[in-house]
Amino acid sequence: MPQWCTRQVFRCFKCLERFADRLTGAAGPVFVTLAVGLLSTGLFCFIEVILPSLPWPWLTTPVCLLIALNLFAHYYYVCTVSPGFVNDPPRSSGTGLLWAKRRDGARARPLTGVRWSEDLHVTRAAMSRCRKCGQMRPERSHHCRICNRCVLKYDHHCPGINQCVGLHNERHFVLFMVYLVVASFCYAFFGWQHVLLGLGWLNQPWPHFAPPMAFLLTYILAVVLCLAVSAMAGWHLYMVAGGETSVETQDHEHYRKIAKQRGETFVNCYDLGWRKNLELFFNIGPNGYPTYTLLLPLRIEPYTDGRAWARRPGVEQHLGVRPGEELTDEDDEN
Repeated sequence: MPQWCTRQVFRCFKCLERFADRLTGAAGPVFVTLAVGLLSTGLFCFIEVILPSLPWPWLTTPVCLLIALNLFAHYYYVCTVSPGFVNDPPRSSGTGLLWAKRRDGARARPLTGVRWSEDLHVTRAAMSRCRKCGQMRPERSHHCRICNRCVLKYDHHCPGINQCVGLHNERHFVLFMVYLVVASFCYAFFGWQHVLLGLGWLNQPWPHFAPPMAFLLTYILAVVLCLAVSAMAGWHLYMVAGGETSVETQDHEHYRKIAKQRGETFVNCYDLGWRKNLELFFNIGPNGYPTYTLLLPLRIEPYTDGRAWARRPGVEQHLGVRPGEELTDEDDEN
């Protein structure tokens, strides 16, 4: 009887989980529409209310517009660029105005497949079959319950962009959060005097076209977003600096506990040091794209096609993890 009750409770939770997955997938377009509307309202209020009052307009105006351009461009990219699925054909670098130009030393390398240099130890990824969709997939790929597909270098499914964060759009996701923090901080820092005016505390009429209520609401939202997204962006950058995704961070914590029980030390084979990890994630440096691509709303390709990975020299797989101990999608519920 207790076992029967346990099974029924488990089935109920699984039903609720599947319902939540369908609801999350269906609500994605609503979240994107809401985000675009709020961002657009905030930009209009900033340009119409705050920007004219800033000192040195010859300097502050271009900088503020560049921040706004990066903010909207990276959100557009992260919503429209596919994260990369295991059954997608190989991609090639674009040649339009929105694509950054690689350094001269990197242009001679093939546009498809894996790009690396002598200072990187890159090996092919191990392949395994997904138990949910049956696709053969390289390591670091995971099955998304909402998309029902295996995603290359899966990080998480984000309702705010209506798709997964993976190999091909993770850079835009992190840069969007960074520019959202910068933009919301500027909004909160430079707009506090206008808040006093909008509240009527200065005994002066509201001289702007934007309604004071709209400005006050977007100001409150900017303060909240600055605090909340700062924590999210900082956590993601911390994981990137450690050579991990959100899913891998949870898995590696489990591996550390198992290795510690045996008196061993877990070593992440993808961790090349914080600086090299950041360079590979953003694909900048001598063997990638120029550093200024972080300041411009340009698209770049990742350093790998997701079927080979840079590893520590002499470490082909995680140390401290034995065969059969690797977590699967069924175990970590990705």
